[in-house]
Amino acid sequence: MPLDFLKRKNTADEPARVDAAPTTTTTSGVTLPEEVVAQEFQLKLYYAGKTSEGVRLSAGPQAMAELPSMLVGLAKSEIEVVEPLAIEFSQATPTIARPSEAMQWLNAHHVHSPITRHALVVLESLDAVDLAFDTFVCTMLDGEVDTSGYPEYNAVVGGVASHWDEATGDMICRAVVGWGGRGVRGDTDRIGAKLLAGILTNILANQYAMGLTAVERPMPAAGRGGLVCAHCGFASAHERAFYCPKCGMRLLRG
Repeated sequence: MPLDFLKRKNTADEPARVDAAPTTTTTSGVTLPEEVVAQEFQLKLYYAGKTSEGVRLSAGPQAMAELPSMLVGLAKSEIEVVEPLAIEFSQATPTIARPSEAMQWLNAHHVHSPITRHALVVLESLDAVDLAFDTFVCTMLDGEVDTSGYPEYNAVVGGVASHWDEATGDMICRAVVGWGGRGVRGDTDRIGAKLLAGILTNILANQYAMGLTAVERPMPAAGRGGLVCAHCGFASAHERAFYCPKCGMRLLRG
């Protein structure tokens, strides 16, 4: 009797066995780092300026024509005269975060050169010049300009700022210099102080100069609604002004 059950089975005749064991996928949680690595961004703007003592000039409105001559020998670019702002530009400021005020500022100063606009941004930001009252005679005093015509960060700009004394009607002039932007200061402070002394010397050498005086610029009233000058038509930016900020003539009150 053959022992068939002891024979080796043919694997070819055996049906394939399917492994039905399920495959499990393990998802591990994301581990947060102990310290967050951040990309840092930083912009540093450095603005600086200097103003001198005031010099009293007794020429009255005729003194306005003397202002550009006070920069002769120091100017390295065209000398520009920036007149006080009219009442429609009373809110103008060179601050981009305030769009309406910045637009007023651009409308008021778009006619000026890049050097003068740069000087106004620096000096108005520092409150060294207030165009509600000041007439500002501006030029490049030291340094270089970039390819767009704007002064480099270490270039010194400035000139003479003047306003009318509310009590006497005399013109008060002072030397003003400023610099700044992106970059380090270097020895610009020393150069600025030297140029400030040079401008003050020129102011004192003027034929109408009466000597040094304390600088007390007028303060604007809350209403900022002044009178219109009958002589030049300029609308004063503050209601208690006695003299026109532009031409120096006494304002007529009804």
